[in-house]
Amino acid sequence: MLDRVLPGASQLQNIHPLLVHFPIAFLYGAALLYFLASIRASEALEWTALWMLVLGALGAAASVASGLYAAPGLMVSISVRHELLRHHKHLMVAASAVTGVLTVWALATRPMPTRGRYVFLAGLIAVMGLIAAGADLGGEMVYGYNAGGSACPQPIDFRK
Repeated sequence: MLDRVLPGASQLQNIHPLLVHFPIAFLYGAALLYFLASIRASEALEWTALWMLVLGALGAAASVASGLYAAPGLMVSISVRHELLRHHKHLMVAASAVTGVLTVWALATRPMPTRGRYVFLAGLIAVMGLIAAGADLGGEMVYGYNAGGSACPQPIDFRK
């Protein structure tokens, strides 16, 4: 069934790559909207940012869970596990944890904290930095060390 609906996804070792892009988009979008809302004092932007933050946090939890589940079966060398996968995991778990704290804070002070607002915004910047660093390592594993398995054969040839 998956072969017909998502033929590219049927080549993946696990579902982790299908989940990781949504929280990245939601969390970066939430940060952008929170920053715009703090400049323009727009409650509508604050509420939209809160929804994006919540969706990003849920997506991050699913991505971390799928990554932790997939890691033991990932077909990469021990050196790639030590030099890339370990650091990727630590960065993304940290990003998810900070996202969780920020999400709980934002939900408790809906739609955006007034006390400690600049700390909250700094936390969003930290999350974006952690995600960027972790995603870079994930991309390096997939495209540099074939962590995508048959989804990214070496050399990469287009097949119809």
